[in-house]
Amino acid sequence: MGGWRNAVQEAAASKPLFLTIYTTIIVGIVATSFYVFSAIYSPSAPTSTQSISTSWLSSPPLSQNGGSNFSNNISQPTDKASQPGSNQLKTIWEAPPSNSKMPPLESFKLTKELVGERAKDNVIIVTFGNFAFMDFILTWVKHLTDLDVSNLLVGAMDTKLLEALYWKGVPVFDMGSHMSTIDVGWGSPTFHKMGREKVLLINAILPFGYELLMCDTDMVWLKDPLPYLAQYPDADILTSSDQVVPTVVDDRLADWKQVGAAYNIGIFHWRPTEPAIKLAKEWKDMLLADDKIWDQNGFNELARKQTGPAVDDDSGLFYAFDGTLKLGILPESIFCSGHTYFVQAMYEQLRLEPYALHTTFQYGGTEGKRHRLREAMVFYDPPEYYDAPGGFLSFKPSIPKSLLLDGEHNLESHFSLINYQMKQIRSALAIASLLNRTLVMPPLWCRLDRLWFSHPGVLEGSMTRQPFLCPLDHVFEVNVMLKDLPEEEFGPEINIREYSFLNNPLLPQQVKESWLDVQLCQEGTEDCHASSNTSRPGLLRFPKNSTEEMVWLILHLLM
Repeated sequence: MGGWRNAVQEAAASKPLFLTIYTTIIVGIVATSFYVFSAIYSPSAPTSTQSISTSWLSSPPLSQNGGSNFSNNISQPTDKASQPGSNQLKTIWEAPPSNSKMPPLESFKLTKELVGERAKDNVIIVTFGNFAFMDFILTWVKHLTDLDVSNLLVGAMDTKLLEALYWKGVPVFDMGSHMSTIDVGWGSPTFHKMGREKVLLINAILPFGYELLMCDTDMVWLKDPLPYLAQYPDADILTSSDQVVPTVVDDRLADWKQVGAAYNIGIFHWRPTEPAIKLAKEWKDMLLADDKIWDQNGFNELARKQTGPAVDDDSGLFYAFDGTLKLGILPESIFCSGHTYFVQAMYEQLRLEPYALHTTFQYGGTEGKRHRLREAMVFYDPPEYYDAPGGFLSFKPSIPKSLLLDGEHNLESHFSLINYQMKQIRSALAIASLLNRTLVMPPLWCRLDRLWFSHPGVLEGSMTRQPFLCPLDHVFEVNVMLKDLPEEEFGPEINIREYSFLNNPLLPQQVKESWLDVQLCQEGTEDCHASSNTSRPGLLRFPKNSTEEMVWLILHLLM
């Protein structure tokens, strides 16, 4: 009980706001029965399977030779070392020997030979970034290798990332950017510099004669895209878009006449044709002449100089740019933006298989992007993410039908629904803080969309259903919630996990099996007393409207 008394004393010594919350929660929990808390007692060590599948995400220890060396238990033994002229690629995830030395930086220069070593069927897939996006890059690579796609390269904008990827067995080249290793933030001058690096990279690779699938690091591949792209051999460029209203209902290219949104350059495929090389050069010249132009806006300005006519009756390609470039727009339903995937679930409604997910149309910066990918269970975290030291706390929300379904979908009904859920989450956060547990956030329901411009609640013509399960960043500022803030001003840190956390296949089995269900019950009914001695193991029930002393006892049992 000593530890519990210390926790109470610390709570009493905290700011009045938190004391009020704690007091309200402790006294009020027994008077409410709108949800069931589930305390998960997590073990101290992951299973061996978990260690094998995610240890490659761990931070690298320094090697004796001064470089960095990633622990690596993943291998892709199906690939054999490439020989000159062969089409077999070097194995990814096979780390160099730990006693070897880091090759000189000059050996990582981007050359035609380097690209040729990785290309397959004359196609190379490329992403790039700095060390701040290391986990995004590893996730990006892992998805491709899980799809048996190995013809990839990663451009390193700083030597810290280059060394880290080299020791992981990830094919990497030096972009010579000498960029900062920290997150630069969307819209910052450094962010725009990264965009220019992309354009320079495209101009550097296309003259080598290889097809280039260029990707941002904040996207993942869910299905091998190469067979799809190969269906359009006449295309000079295939690009994704920010289109949120469906233009087709199958897997054909988008109807270019109906695409009014920007072409999104986070996913696009270039062939080394004369029109594509010409566009790439004009794009580069435009950006180098004016550092205020955003790279995506520059591409759209050039590509839309001319739109149409159609190349033929069937392919979906059309003439663009100078009238000679053949352009195709990837379908918005399966090359998904953050809106068509997370808000509309367009691919699901159309019964299609998505190829890609790009975390656009989101809030909360990089933390918001990471959290969205975690919600979709497509982000790879290290083992400790799935086994928090204090254990986890989840709860089952209860929402009245009237708040969720009845009446019009308007600002009033939307905020009534959101506020009801936020009050439950506020209570859960306070209890998680008292118990020193990590809170698994519940799924959130929204009636209206969140966008950065005026809109009528949901975008007209989109497939957004009302209500819909909305991402956490539609309601909470995820980047602020996950930020290290002064405890004396904001209270003790409360860690959170995404709503899908307990369903993630990477969650260790012993964590899944270590449940204790806490239920409120009507006093006088069977097993309704302050004890875990119930008819079902792993169940703790106690009466509603219990005394404060009883609440202290029950919460102590959860410690």
